[in-house]
Amino acid sequence: MASLQASRFVLSTSCTRARSAISIPKLPKFNVSVPKIPIKNHNLRVEEPTFGLDGFTESFDLSLLERQRQKKIRYDDRVMQRSRLIAVLEEVTDRVEVHKNIGEQRNNWNSLLLNSVNMITLTAALMAGISSVNAVGGDSASAVKIASTMLLASATGVVALMNKIQPSQLVEEQRNATRLFKQLRNRIERVLREKTEEGISEEYVKEAIERVLCLDRAYPLPLIGTMLEKFPQEFKPATWWPETKTETRSKTVFNGWNKELEMEMKEVVEVIKNRDAEEYERLGNVALKLNLALAISGPVLTGIAAVSSGFIGHGSGLAGVVATTCASLAAVVNTLEHGGQVGMVFEMYRNSAGFFSLLEETIETERRENGQVFETKVALKLGRSLSELRDLARRSSLCRLQGLAIDDYASKLF
Repeated sequence: MASLQASRFVLSTSCTRARSAISIPKLPKFNVSVPKIPIKNHNLRVEEPTFGLDGFTESFDLSLLERQRQKKIRYDDRVMQRSRLIAVLEEVTDRVEVHKNIGEQRNNWNSLLLNSVNMITLTAALMAGISSVNAVGGDSASAVKIASTMLLASATGVVALMNKIQPSQLVEEQRNATRLFKQLRNRIERVLREKTEEGISEEYVKEAIERVLCLDRAYPLPLIGTMLEKFPQEFKPATWWPETKTETRSKTVFNGWNKELEMEMKEVVEVIKNRDAEEYERLGNVALKLNLALAISGPVLTGIAAVSSGFIGHGSGLAGVVATTCASLAAVVNTLEHGGQVGMVFEMYRNSAGFFSLLEETIETERRENGQVFETKVALKLGRSLSELRDLARRSSLCRLQGLAIDDYASKLF
């Protein structure tokens, strides 16, 4: 124990001596003074750089809102135009049904009135003959005579009314109206099906409305006030389409048209003008004159028969002969006019002449579709193939250059 303490004492003594033998010199102190930078404004602040985008952002927001507003207006307009076209389609569909029903009704008028007036006329003629044979029969002969006179007078009024309204012609008008309204309906349905809302413009909607109004004017439904004149002073083709404005086709766009096709269509127009339109106009005038003659003859004959039957039994047998003969002839005339439907024939020629006028106007105007498609449509409308249509145009050109008339084979379109 004593030795351990002695060793610790010796160790601590040696360490003290070693630290006292090593002396580290102290470094001198240097006082370095840093001069202060004179600053006038001690409230100096460092601001981050900023960019003046307030006006640009505001104008950008306004232009974006304006574009959105204009886009919404255009979208609302397209939706409205489509809705308007759908409304036109609904009216056209309704008119198809109306004209179809009216046509069936007026066809019944023609059959019933013709049968009734012929039965009345023939019955009155028979009674007039009986009363003339039994002229001395007293009261019985007078009763038969009076009945015959009344029947013939009634037949005269009915025939005059029939000849005024021409039921067969009214039926043909409604048939044509139904067919044309169906064409317009199919056209509108195709536009709604194929075109998007951007493709339906206000001009097209206005054109569809104008076509409906033109058809209403061309084929009116009422009989009083707006009924078409059945016996016009001169023959005029039917017109059921709006006036088309000439639109020049851009020559930079090919669109299937070339000089050869242009000349072909011009020759077709010449053929239509010089031969077919004139032929249908001539036939229409013939049908008009024939119908007018029959329309006058029927009431005149029944009227003469009615007056003659009133003089039966006054000492002369001539009155009975005249009454019987005129009544029989009146039945024949009525059958020819209304049974033969001369008014319908006149209306058919009127519409055929209108068809050629429309085709001529369509070819002459520059508002065209693809040239090859248009050529195919014209050929089919004229009942010809494309080769026959081109042959017709070539023959027409050669005959016109030589100053000759086009032969019947080349000019006959039907």
